Amino acid sequence: MFLVLQVRLVMKAHSFVRENVPRVLSSVKDKSSTVPIPRISQYLYFLFAPTLIYRDSYPRNPTIRWGYVATKFAQVLGSLFYAYYIFVRLCIPQFPNISQEAFNLRGLVLCIFNSILPGVLIFFLVFFAFLHCWLNAFAEMLRFADRMFYK
Repeated sequence: MFLVLQVRLVMKAHSFVRENVPRVLSSVKDKSSTVPIPRISQYLYFLFAPTLIYRDSYPRNPTIRWGYVATKFAQVLGSLFYAYYIFVRLCIPQFPNISQEAFNLRGLVLCIFNSILPGVLIFFLVFFAFLHCWLNAFAEMLRFADRMFYK
């Protein structure tokens, strides 16, 4: 999990540097009196906004729909509970005494094949919970209007 967050922060830092360095260098080369350095508030908004492309300003909604935010967080919690239910009911019973039995290739293959469908269901739930519900909830709280997460 921490590796994913670090990769996201590195990608955001790269985007920030890539967008701002050419502007700063061109203003220094032109010897203009003002250097277009972004404000800290712009960078902090970019760090929390659900985008990897830095801009000085983003389209913003006029208000926050708190009911929508609560619905998305409820969907995240529901997805987590449903993933837990799938894991407990379908995955754990496949491996009851795996550490106490002798190695059996047939048993291992059967356990893996019986765990594929629950694993795919949990994968879809994680996709829905994070990439749809979590990012939409934070986009709404930040009034971020560009919701093209899947493009």
